[in-house]
Amino acid sequence: MPVLEAIENDIRQLPRDAALELQDWLADYLDDQEELSADFLASIERGKSDLEANLSRVVSPGNS
Repeated sequence: MPVLEAIENDIRQLPRDAALELQDWLADYLDDQEELSADFLASIERGKSDLEANLSRVVSPGNS
């Protein structure tokens, strides 16, 4: 039995409260993975490069 199929079978055995808790955890996990995507990490590196090249500006509150 493939791993995913085994996990699905185990999930079907969970009480509703536990399944909802798993749903919340999985949503958080996927959000965290998206935040660390290659595009996100590349944007951080571009930001660092811009700062080093003095290509940034200061934005004051209410003055964006």
